[in-house]
Amino acid sequence: MTVFLVVLIVSFALLAGALWGAYLHLGDRTEGFIVAMAGGALIVSVMDELIRPSTESAPLWIVVGAVAAGAVVFTGLDVWVKRAVSGAGGFGLLLAVMLDGIPENLALGTALIGAGPLEVAALAGSIFLSNLPEAAGGARTMTSDGMSKAKAVGLWAATATLLSAAALGGYFGLESASDEWIAAIRCFAAGAVTASLATEVFPQAFREDRYWTGIAVTAGMLMALLLGQLGG
Repeated sequence: MTVFLVVLIVSFALLAGALWGAYLHLGDRTEGFIVAMAGGALIVSVMDELIRPSTESAPLWIVVGAVAAGAVVFTGLDVWVKRAVSGAGGFGLLLAVMLDGIPENLALGTALIGAGPLEVAALAGSIFLSNLPEAAGGARTMTSDGMSKAKAVGLWAATATLLSAAALGGYFGLESASDEWIAAIRCFAAGAVTASLATEVFPQAFREDRYWTGIAVTAGMLMALLLGQLGG
């Protein structure tokens, strides 16, 4: 039951964000602050919930190699997607979220294996905060380009369903996998998420919120630290 509840909460962020983007507007600076805070939280979560625990069940060379591979693969696919959907506006962001969200949710699923709900609170909370403004920005762009609000929200709801399937696949599909395989997958996802922070999250936040970005990132890091301590 825990895995379904956590996956539902995290994926709901995409639907809530789409509704926010289609029907509300909080201002660029406010949204930039939220994006930066989510990125700061993900920095802590990636290290504490994905990379560091993996060093206890896999050799260091597997951990390092998987993290590096995740960053390289994400960057390559990100470049390809950007070129393929150049000028696609909200659709481009939708594809980027799917590319970023699949490893994130796969990691969330594997992190839930053998763990209590509080042990993955930081990761789940960080992904929630990351998905929320991304979906809002995508839905807003889609509606600005002439798409109906209902259709934009529907597309993001479908994306949320796909990412939920990735998280559940990570949990049920890898439940019997060896500790080394789970560690490698978590680290691959960690590398992909870290690359997405550098190329997507922080640049977007700085464009919208300027120099408050550093404060927002720090606030997110502290929030994730506190959530992590709850599970300690």
